[in-house]
Amino acid sequence: MRLHLTSSLTSGVLIGSALLMAGSASAETLREAMVRAYQSNPAITGQRAAQRATDENVPIARASGLPSLQSNGQIIDNIVVANNNFLNPERVGTGQLQLSVPLYQGGAVKNAVRAAETRVDAGRAQLRGVEANLFTNVVAAYMNVIRDEAIVNLNTRNVNVLDTNLRASRDRFQVGDLTRTDVAQSEARLAQARAQFQSAQANLISSRENYVSIVGVAPVGLEQPPALPALPASPNQAVAIALDQNPQLIAARRTADATRYDINVARANRLPRITAVSSGNYFNYLGSINAPPGAGNVPGSGINATVGAQLSMPLFQGGRPAAQVRQAEALRGQALENATGTERQVVAQVRSAYAVWQSSQEVIASAESAVRANSLSLEGVRAENSVGTRTVLDILNAEQELLNSQVTLVTARRDAYVAGFALIAAMGNAEARDLGLDGGSLYDPVANYKRVRNKISDWGGDGEPAPVASTTAGTPAQTAAITRPLDADVNAPVDRSPALTTGAEAPSRQ
Repeated sequence: MRLHLTSSLTSGVLIGSALLMAGSASAETLREAMVRAYQSNPAITGQRAAQRATDENVPIARASGLPSLQSNGQIIDNIVVANNNFLNPERVGTGQLQLSVPLYQGGAVKNAVRAAETRVDAGRAQLRGVEANLFTNVVAAYMNVIRDEAIVNLNTRNVNVLDTNLRASRDRFQVGDLTRTDVAQSEARLAQARAQFQSAQANLISSRENYVSIVGVAPVGLEQPPALPALPASPNQAVAIALDQNPQLIAARRTADATRYDINVARANRLPRITAVSSGNYFNYLGSINAPPGAGNVPGSGINATVGAQLSMPLFQGGRPAAQVRQAEALRGQALENATGTERQVVAQVRSAYAVWQSSQEVIASAESAVRANSLSLEGVRAENSVGTRTVLDILNAEQELLNSQVTLVTARRDAYVAGFALIAAMGNAEARDLGLDGGSLYDPVANYKRVRNKISDWGGDGEPAPVASTTAGTPAQTAAITRPLDADVNAPVDRSPALTTGAEAPSRQ
């Protein structure tokens, strides 16, 4: 059974419905980002082309079991002719039309078709996996931008506050309330904050450029994503779902299934083959025969036809069939091991994503408490500084601790959401149909397979392909400009704008 993506919100809507509703706002939403990537990301459009190429292996395999018709024609002009011109005409033109109908090929065609069809199934699962991986990358890129914008916002405010503190420290130093050491501490902390601010800006630009690479457009005013659905209660439940529905694992298993038919194809190379053959021949001496006396009229042209059956029984082929069988068996062994390896990766991926998601939930709870506590601590340190029981360094430390807890909070929220979605993808429930992405018709790989499976014409094609994915060469270079405000619970409700108080005496420290 597939996991129903029921939202953890009290409304109980599907995540796809939440994404649909999130698309109503004017700002960029997660749903809109996913739709853009689904339509124009080169990873998914390239994999669709690869799947169409895989579909063609079925009619290619079927063609070996269908009748074939071919014609041959030639004109021969004998330069040197014997005396008996009747037996050696100067010129002769011939034409032949031959029809061959395979009757028995040792099961090679049947097994080749089954192998091709099985690989089509594997390719569809692989396409599902690429689709889920793309959406996971979109979610990660989307959340990275939101996280880094919040961190730049926090660092911007921190620099402003420390700059105000430095000016106040210098003023108090001029009146003798503080020492040069206090001013130096404020200067050092401001310089450190500016360095952190520059690093945060660089990280934001990098995240935005990565977003452009994946989605195809620049991120503008990204909204908070909808809540993730309720996830399994334990990693074992998640693993059980993934072992049944993970698309990469399904693809590996179906690829291994196809190799069983490959072995039968190799074995067919040492079995007899029977073919029905029919041919028609036309000849014309092109007026180059002179009948001898008394021979009567010699026909200058004629037609004959033959019908028969051809039996081909291989007796000795230098060991090639046995080598092909051994090769196919070894490749099947490799495919089986690959399936086991993929299973291991899926199990590890699910358990890791579950652990990160679970730990991030705990980090979020701790960070929220830390933000509240550090907000109160900063407020108290400022008040105590006003009566001379706290130093400038105490205020600077309180400022830094609050900033650190706020950064930890926004980072944990990002990690929890990305890990939760990665877990959904690993369980095989993060495809376009699961997410309700109706931005245009969804790609159906079965439609192309049905279109080409029974085609037998030797003439035709789909035309010269043109790029489907959009280019980002014209996208302007990204900046670190802030496009969305801080969330209310991250933006600590503490008045951090007042400068260090100058109305009270501070202990003298020479």
